[in-house]
Amino acid sequence: MRARLDEISGIRAAQPERIRTALAARPRFDREGLARPLFILAADHPARGAVAAGADRPTAMGDRHELLARCCAALARPGVDGFLGTADLIEDLTLLGALDGKLVLGSMNRGGLPGAAFELDDRFTGYDARGIAESGLDGGKMLLRVDPDDPGTLGTLTGCSHAVDELAERRLIALVEPFASQRDPRTGRVRNVLTADAQIRVNNIAQGLGRTSAHTWLKVPVVDDMERMMASTTLPTLLLGGEVAAGGDPAAAEAMLASWARALKIPQVRGLTLGRTMLFPPDDDVAKAVDTAVALLPR
Repeated sequence: MRARLDEISGIRAAQPERIRTALAARPRFDREGLARPLFILAADHPARGAVAAGADRPTAMGDRHELLARCCAALARPGVDGFLGTADLIEDLTLLGALDGKLVLGSMNRGGLPGAAFELDDRFTGYDARGIAESGLDGGKMLLRVDPDDPGTLGTLTGCSHAVDELAERRLIALVEPFASQRDPRTGRVRNVLTADAQIRVNNIAQGLGRTSAHTWLKVPVVDDMERMMASTTLPTLLLGGEVAAGGDPAAAEAMLASWARALKIPQVRGLTLGRTMLFPPDDDVAKAVDTAVALLPR
């Protein structure tokens, strides 16, 4: 693997056209697979400068060679249907052949850097709809954090609405990840409000974006009173996983898995989208973490 990873830099330097060729030649995901529950690996965190994997590993995702190796290991496991990431990762993984036959979603707005004054003015600095289509991907993902007290929310809403329209025009999935957010007046840090009532409100905002919702999916956190929260939408929905820190406590990890299993029984829930929890589990056994989560999916 190390030799293959080292080869990527040489390709990028001397033969960058091979990236476009590899994307065009990549075997595509069978769209009939959208009818079954999905497992999608997510690794778009680094493009926002979020490279920590738990409190004890503040830069774990910042080692690109290690991250790619772990992504390849996870994507090779049975039952892993797809990948969500930015262009740099998708192109590297395509060159490695790790995305053959996978559902691939491009991450679009990565401008809301954690801790920045402009965090909730989450600009589209990653893929646009044209780039997603030209790269042969299956859709795009956008983050929508809604804070009524932060004027940056308006720009993010507008950007997400345009992205939904542009993806729908190309019959590509628009995966919208809505959160109710608040900025702590003492620290300035943004936190998400993970309650059923708060999520119901932002689900309704997210599913109303754009000229059509025919190609819109949601990506939501697991909260208490999940059934009532999910009654807020008829859109196909993927579950967002928990933080790595929860896995350090076996009881917390079991509770997290149990909450995913319960939520997967709700008809609108179409699968799991998990990232750091799978790529950097406490015991560093990526295969075991992925296999455990895939086993939760109803088949």
